[in-house]
Amino acid sequence: MRSPSTVLRRASALFLALLAGPALAGPATAGPPTATGGPTAPGDVRQLDSVIPAPMQTTADTRANFRLGPATLIRTQFGSAEARRVGEHLAGVLRPATGYPLPVVPAASSRPFGITLLLGGADARVGRGGYQLDVTRSGVTIRATSGEGLFNGAQTLRQLLPAAVESSERSRRTWTVPGGRIVDQPRFGYRGAMLDLARHFHTPTEIRTYIDLISQYKVNHLHLHLSDDQGWRIQIDSWPRLTTVGGGPGTGVDGVGPGYLTKAEYRALNAYAAARYVTIVPEIDMPGHTNAAQSTYAELNCDGVAVPPRTDIAVGYSSLCVEDELTYTFVEDVIRELAAMTPGPYLHIGGDEAHATTDEQYRTFMDRVIPMVARYGKRAFGWHEIAKVSPPTSVVPQYWGTGATDASVAAAAARGNKVLMSPANRTYLDMKYDRSTPLGLSWAGLIEVRDAYDWDPATRLPGVGEESILGVEAPLWSETLRSIDDIEFMAFPRLPAIAELGWSTPQTHDWESFRQRLAQQAPRWTAQEVNFYRSPQVPWVD
Repeated sequence: MRSPSTVLRRASALFLALLAGPALAGPATAGPPTATGGPTAPGDVRQLDSVIPAPMQTTADTRANFRLGPATLIRTQFGSAEARRVGEHLAGVLRPATGYPLPVVPAASSRPFGITLLLGGADARVGRGGYQLDVTRSGVTIRATSGEGLFNGAQTLRQLLPAAVESSERSRRTWTVPGGRIVDQPRFGYRGAMLDLARHFHTPTEIRTYIDLISQYKVNHLHLHLSDDQGWRIQIDSWPRLTTVGGGPGTGVDGVGPGYLTKAEYRALNAYAAARYVTIVPEIDMPGHTNAAQSTYAELNCDGVAVPPRTDIAVGYSSLCVEDELTYTFVEDVIRELAAMTPGPYLHIGGDEAHATTDEQYRTFMDRVIPMVARYGKRAFGWHEIAKVSPPTSVVPQYWGTGATDASVAAAAARGNKVLMSPANRTYLDMKYDRSTPLGLSWAGLIEVRDAYDWDPATRLPGVGEESILGVEAPLWSETLRSIDDIEFMAFPRLPAIAELGWSTPQTHDWESFRQRLAQQAPRWTAQEVNFYRSPQVPWVD
């Protein structure tokens, strides 16, 4: 095995050898693009404050621009496997478009040259998920207290480079990072997106693509809605027909969304997400939204007769048999198996639109099921209706309502429950942008980009202030979606708006600034082949 000193000597030798090469192989310097660097294109001119989500503090220094070149190294904290993984991920993003080798080597010192990722030494304000990014003529240095912070800093660095850096094909141009310093930290620890696999199954490849896209905007949780009336989408060994029948041919809205995740696929998705500092939150919705299970297993119905499968989009008609002990055997089997294959700390048990149960039945069910989640080592999430049973303070109600008040959620916050904010008329990405939008629904209203951006999670619901909020999540339901193109069209550009609400301080909240910064994302999404909606509210850069 090579010793660290050998690796460092060889890395230093490579760096010095490259310095002796052509002019562009030398250290990056400030200055205008050269002929060898290629032309300036839309998205090439960046500023420190052009980033989404908006950083907490930026200090520009136009004399300190850094230019990537063929000699650039990515240096990571000596002895840290986590920092090295972040470095390798960053290198994998930058290599295709730049064509540069960007070797990832241990950092022998904190002296800035190339791109350096260090654990420690950051401004005390960055906390666990934040970072400090310094750009000088000789290099970019990202400092953080955790690998997650380094990853978030690396996402900012991506946005500070020309948009073409996101292309999968080599582009001959000057790769300049604007000089100065960013000190940044997240407003909320939980910043989420949700993808509905039940109404239409989305493949592991599509889910991975979505993980890549949301993580660029520092979204760090992906909530997967894995069961509903129209389909069951996760393998459960003790109830095997849930997927082969409940997730089989003919399931999904209009019968065109079949499919399910095997346990191996689900574990692989968790690992893929974790490498991007995204935690997967699985959801099994109950006691309502259970028709797929009840049409598959007759014994889950109070009369022992299987209900017909459903492929429409009606809600509120289904319910597990609350009085039957077999119901709790079924629920515990599902929770036990799902918890065992989920490395993250959370498990969502739904609880919304259980109109086929009485209040007493609902309370009986939740009093039995919530402790099961804790028994298998997870923290329970539920849609905000769960607040009406006065759950333990560890339970997180997810507020999806459109009303101006909610007494049960406010009371839960007063008791000490943290609340996840997802008001449907602000964050539901499946709502139409306007009446002509070809996809989506409109029951919660039309949501243009400004509607998604112009609200404050801490003032949205009386009695639920900043200290009571776990974070913000943007759900995307799949009644009208069929492909990754559909997912992207409904999520972008609204998802970055929700991401900024979850990350950035209220003091940075400004619609005019946001729409100008959002406009500059267009060439980036074009390079990534993202199918986004060109809102007329945004002065898009082509």
